Amino acid sequence: MNIWRINRCEDLIYHGKIQAKQRPRFNGKFVYTPKETTNYENWVKACYLEKYNSEKPLETPLEVRIIAFYEIPSSTSKKKKQMMLDNKIYPTIKPDTDNIAKSILDSLNGIAYKDDKQVVKLTVEKRYDETPSVSVWISEV
Repeated sequence: MNIWRINRCEDLIYHGKIQAKQRPRFNGKFVYTPKETTNYENWVKACYLEKYNSEKPLETPLEVRIIAFYEIPSSTSKKKKQMMLDNKIYPTIKPDTDNIAKSILDSLNGIAYKDDKQVVKLTVEKRYDETPSVSVWISEV
């Protein structure tokens, strides 16, 4: 089961594959958000609210740090695997960091903070780890 761990607005960890924010689609009649994006954002919201349902959204300027951890491919050699774990080799694969940020920030919009326009400093990193996850730190500036 995927689990969030959070020390309110300090460390939020989602265990599972990262889902980037996808572009809206048009079916000829109307514009819609892809199902994968909607499901991922709803999961992020549900996990946050499970632990912090009674907390009011923050209203001050915020700093957000996001680290997306990608699973190391099983075919990777031991030497290369260790280099990945030591952050000597970084994932240069999709999704892009801006899409990762958009997905997380939009998911927490209105529940962790009033609006993502409050984010005045944003850092996004991609790294390798044994287990895919996303770590999010939110702090007041």
